Amino acid sequence: MKLIARTFATLLLATTFVAPAPAQSVRDEIDNAIAEYLAAHPEKVQAIVKDYLTRNPEVLSQALAELIKRKAPAVAAAAPRAAEPDAPAASVRDRQEQILRSPHQVVLGNPNGKVTMVEFFDYNCGFCKRALADMQTLLRDDPELRIVLKEFPILGPGSVEAAQVAVAVRMQDPAGRKYLAFHQALLQQRGYADRKAALAAAKEAGLDVDRIAHDLNDPEVQITIAETHTLARDLGINGTPAYVIGDKIVPGAIGASGLKTQLLAAQ
Repeated sequence: MKLIARTFATLLLATTFVAPAPAQSVRDEIDNAIAEYLAAHPEKVQAIVKDYLTRNPEVLSQALAELIKRKAPAVAAAAPRAAEPDAPAASVRDRQEQILRSPHQVVLGNPNGKVTMVEFFDYNCGFCKRALADMQTLLRDDPELRIVLKEFPILGPGSVEAAQVAVAVRMQDPAGRKYLAFHQALLQQRGYADRKAALAAAKEAGLDVDRIAHDLNDPEVQITIAETHTLARDLGINGTPAYVIGDKIVPGAIGASGLKTQLLAAQ
C-alpha cells in the first residue's frame, strides 16, 4: 500500500514540474502507469480488494444482488423444460392430423391401435436413452398400442445429423421394422450421436447406407424435421422426451408404469 502511495506521489510531482499538457493526456498517462503497476503486482490488487471488502461488506452484497438480477432472465430462458404441463388440451386437439397422421413420421406397433402414444425425442438425450426400455416394454405388453416417433433434434449439430439419417431410414423402410432396429441401436450406442454414428447404426440394422447418403439430400428430410420443430413449438414442448397421449402432453421420462397409466386414462 505504501509503495502504491509513493508511486502516485511521484506521478503527481512529475506532472507538476513538466511542461503543461492537456488535462486528458495527463490523466491517461497516470491511468496507464497505475494499470501497468497493478498488472505487475497482482498480489497488491488482491490485498487492496480484500481490505476494501472487509471494511465495506455491503458492497459485495450489492454486487451479488445486481449480478443475480441481471442473470435471472437469461437463466430462466436457457433452462431446459420438457414441456409446458398446462398446455391446453385444445392445442393438442387442434393439431390432431399433424400429431397422429402426418406423412412425415414413424409408426410402430399396431398401425390400427386403439390408442396412440406420440414421442418427441433426441438421439443425444440421456433421458430418451433410458426411455427406450419403456417403449420396448409397452410394445411387448400391449398389442393394441400404436406408437408415433418424431425426431426432435435440439441438442446440437450431431443431433440434427442423426435425425436426418433417421428420416432417410424411414424413407427406405416405411413399415418401420428396420427403423426400429436402427432406432434401438443408435440410442443404445455409447458416445455422441452424429451422422457417423447414425450411419453405423443403420448398417447394423441391415439398411442400404449408400441409399441413405443419397436420400439425405431429399427435401423430405428437412421438411420432416421442420414440421416437428413447428409442432413442438405450438404445443409448448421444449425438451425430450415428451409424449402426447390422448389430449395431454406428458413431459419427461416417467417410466413404463407411468406411461401405462396415461394410456389407460386416454382410452
